[in-house]
Amino acid sequence: MTFKDIFTSNFLENVTSVSVLDMLLTIALAFGLGIFIFYVYKKTYRGVMYSSSFGVTLIALTMITSQVILAVTSNVVLSLGMVGALSIVRFRTAIKEPLDIAFLFWSIAAGIILAAGMIPLAIIGSVVIGLILLFFVNKKSHKNPYIVVIACADHDAETQAMAYLQAQTERCIVKSKSAQKGMIEINAEIRLKDDNTDFINTLSGMNGVNSAALVSFNGEYMA
Repeated sequence: MTFKDIFTSNFLENVTSVSVLDMLLTIALAFGLGIFIFYVYKKTYRGVMYSSSFGVTLIALTMITSQVILAVTSNVVLSLGMVGALSIVRFRTAIKEPLDIAFLFWSIAAGIILAAGMIPLAIIGSVVIGLILLFFVNKKSHKNPYIVVIACADHDAETQAMAYLQAQTERCIVKSKSAQKGMIEINAEIRLKDDNTDFINTLSGMNGVNSAALVSFNGEYMA
């Protein structure tokens, strides 16, 4: 059979019926896996502002993907039309957290695998992925860094402030320094020995220190 014969025959019109039981089972399992993915996302989120709508999107994405794959596998003509329709879809929402991309692909993959009938792979794979994410994302292999911003009046005050800061912290690295007439501003990354931050009060009260601020830093850095 040639490619032309395929299009002239009734091959493209063949429809494989999907039973109601298969539909309900796929949708129920997709909903369950979506809830699990949402739970893992909520427990591993480390961003600034948590978005509950994104978690609900993960559930909906898993269910929608499973329905699309069920429809595609039941009709060859529908599958060709679905490819053309989805090819023109463009998403403009920016992904702020790199880990969010993994959750989006996880939801899509779970829906596809479920609709393909590989239920054990979808369930076991999702459980393994969820446990790995919970372990590695919540594991703290380093102490949280902070940024200290110090405004000093002169060089002597700067030397005294930095010596005190290095003595009170486990690690202190100067990230930037700006100087102008009558003021020196220093930005230093530090690692605390414990959760006590009272040293910043003493630092701000030193002679020649105009101000001292402690800011939590959660950007990218080398541990």
